[in-house]
Amino acid sequence: MDKILVVDDDQAVLNYLNIFLLQAGTFDVTTLSNSTKAIDMIKTGAYDLLLLDMDMPNVTGLDILKRINEEGIDIETVVLTGVEDVSLAVAAMKLGALEYLTKPVDNDRLLNLMHTTLEQRRASKNIEAELTTAADRRFKEAFKEIVTQDSKMREIFAMVEKMALSDNSVLIWGESGTGKELIARAIHRISKRNGQRFVAVNAGSFANELFASEFFGYNQGAFTGAISNKRGFLEEADKGTLFLDEIGELALPIQVKLLRVLQEGEFFRLGSTRNLKVDVRIIAATNKNLHEEMKQGNFRKDLFYRLNINSVYLPPLRERTGDIPILSYHFLRIFCQTNNKKIEKISDSAMKCLTQYDYPGNIRELMNIINSAVIVESSNELKKKSLPNYFFENEGFGDGGSTDVPLKTLKEIEDEHIRRILDYTGGNKTRAAQILGISRISLISKTKKRTED
Repeated sequence: MDKILVVDDDQAVLNYLNIFLLQAGTFDVTTLSNSTKAIDMIKTGAYDLLLLDMDMPNVTGLDILKRINEEGIDIETVVLTGVEDVSLAVAAMKLGALEYLTKPVDNDRLLNLMHTTLEQRRASKNIEAELTTAADRRFKEAFKEIVTQDSKMREIFAMVEKMALSDNSVLIWGESGTGKELIARAIHRISKRNGQRFVAVNAGSFANELFASEFFGYNQGAFTGAISNKRGFLEEADKGTLFLDEIGELALPIQVKLLRVLQEGEFFRLGSTRNLKVDVRIIAATNKNLHEEMKQGNFRKDLFYRLNINSVYLPPLRERTGDIPILSYHFLRIFCQTNNKKIEKISDSAMKCLTQYDYPGNIRELMNIINSAVIVESSNELKKKSLPNYFFENEGFGDGGSTDVPLKTLKEIEDEHIRRILDYTGGNKTRAAQILGISRISLISKTKKRTED
């Protein structure tokens, strides 16, 4: 039974509420007339819902709400008061009260409010219980950033744990936005290098002529503007782990130099003839099909085989749809805190839309959808109307579709999705790239190819 605490200095009110709530048959009710004892009772964590009077001697209801808010006490609060005071109501709501009801209270309204609040609390608690990243894993802390209940992901965690304990290179495959960097960080945390630096570099975010200077570093005078020596990513990651995302974007000359680092552990800064040694573990990631890239001569086979000693494939979100509800609530909590919002629930219609969508941008796209919706939503429930406009073009996904719709190539689907995102962001390529889960340079390259075609 749900545990209810009623705090009011009027014993007659306490007696009435005690009998009324007990007759409902679903509540375990405790009453308290001395408000000075309220916080100590609430802090025990024994109660799910607090019915709180405002106008009490010594310790007021507002005082109690402030303590609950300051100490982060986990309890839902409904204010019951005989005073109709708008400013007091606003203050109570800002401090976390769910509702402000004046006495005499409408019994049906109070019961409905309590049942709804407690039902949402139970659902939230269930989600919290499910938000586990690998409770049975030996190195569960390493995966703490990854929210999943998918069995395939649990199998990946088990495999990653074994890979991490070696010092081999690892190649992580998967579409943009599937969490490749999170897996790389988990490998680093488990490895013997966990006390050293983890340096993450997106190879696709640099023009090729800039990447070499950033990756290997340079000496003073190596080129115009090189006014002093500069350590590159390799030296920054010495003794630690270097994560290279979008490895398929590297130019062939840089691939040759990276291969030398993997084979010999040595490199040259730009503008230097002195050989430098480095002890670094390379974890690479790609959203490209490197087998196709090798066939086309865009990626070296010797580098591929050197990187691919251990390989991890991360499934797209459309293959782990059971994670969409818990990820949605996970992001809801994060962005409510960021934006100082109190949204308790995602409506059924909004959740249906979220679970039917295809997510070309995977988890990163879901994260951006929830972020956008939280900013727009003004109530305590995230509703369908707050989802981004472009999202509804795909609302029917998963319903089998129409047999009259012509089949499209993967490129046509990608082009359409890029167009929708750019329309949604008003042409802002930086934000569009974030939603799509690719670098800005990759987006510019894709849009350029679209116009050329």
